[in-house]
Amino acid sequence: MPLSGSELIAAAKSRITEVDVADVQAMAADGRPLVVLDVREPNETNMGRAKGAVVIPRGLLEGSVEAAIPRDARVVIVCASGNRSALAADTMQQMGYHDVASLRGGFKAWYSAGLPVES
Repeated sequence: MPLSGSELIAAAKSRITEVDVADVQAMAADGRPLVVLDVREPNETNMGRAKGAVVIPRGLLEGSVEAAIPRDARVVIVCASGNRSALAADTMQQMGYHDVASLRGGFKAWYSAGLPVES
């Protein structure tokens, strides 16, 4: 039976780790390297993105992520609100990435918390 978009997102979220902004701040402070991956489209990231983020639009992820991020990296994935990042985290886990998480609330939460951004 076919799934709706919201059902696909819910299924992905049941298989991945979601973190909030406080979790990301703690991860950034613990001294271990952290890659922030922004999977939004260029028209979104051009208006601002997490400082230092690797930008790979969700539609290009499978073909581009291996060249940009090693499989053993610790990765937090950001989109606008947390749905595309959940799908991306699920995909990356299937590709052999084991330390990936989706930022709950996405870039909106990042920006609202006053975390560093760049354009």
